[in-house]
Amino acid sequence: MNNKPVLLVIAHGSRDPRHAATVHALVRRVRATRPDVRVETGFLDFNVPSVQGVLESLAVQGVRDVVALPLLLTRAFHAKADIPAVLADAPPQLRIHQADVLGPSPLLMAALERRLYEAGLTPADKSSTGVVLASAGSTDPEAIAVIAEIAREWRHTGWCAVRPAFASAGSPAGFPRTEDAVRELRALGCSRVAVSPYVLAPGFLPDRIARGAAEADVLADVLGAAPEVARVVLERYEAARVPLPAAVSA
Repeated sequence: MNNKPVLLVIAHGSRDPRHAATVHALVRRVRATRPDVRVETGFLDFNVPSVQGVLESLAVQGVRDVVALPLLLTRAFHAKADIPAVLADAPPQLRIHQADVLGPSPLLMAALERRLYEAGLTPADKSSTGVVLASAGSTDPEAIAVIAEIAREWRHTGWCAVRPAFASAGSPAGFPRTEDAVRELRALGCSRVAVSPYVLAPGFLPDRIARGAAEADVLADVLGAAPEVARVVLERYEAARVPLPAAVSA
């Protein structure tokens, strides 16, 4: 009998059908990597099944343990407020452990490089190429700090320069738009400029990133169903399902 908790991948959802298609492709890769783990998908908005609907279905089926994993790259509003609120309304017979968000992770940095190489770059290009790390954007200070730190760490792996950029209109002062970061790297003297979307799936903001990359030499694909992303999902699942040590009796 499989007594492992069910892994519930929680995605934001989008009106753009490419979003759900990409989420389902990632979940298929996770299932293929760990066929011993039951993996379900729920969406917060726009798509079905909803997170609440999946939780109610699992409860009816007699499932008791669930690891709820936010399919998010940073701990911003959705991870801190939306998802805990949905999980708080879950059927009471379910024991739910909320896993951490995916980022930051060295595996995600490896996935970013994978996408750049798939777009035509080679490791030999690194020292002459500036990279725009283009994220959707956030007003959450923790999320902003994480993106800035990823850019700093990535720069130390050999790229000419790495600049963070935000796609959303609510981007904080100091974080340029994608197109401004591209021009900044040009002015810095990088021979080549690449835009690397730090987003999981296509949609409105990733499309804005792509438009901002019009003057770049290379535009990488979204992270999507990269094998490194699937590995991070499973790492977060394993960390969340390990029970905490029992308290020592006095």
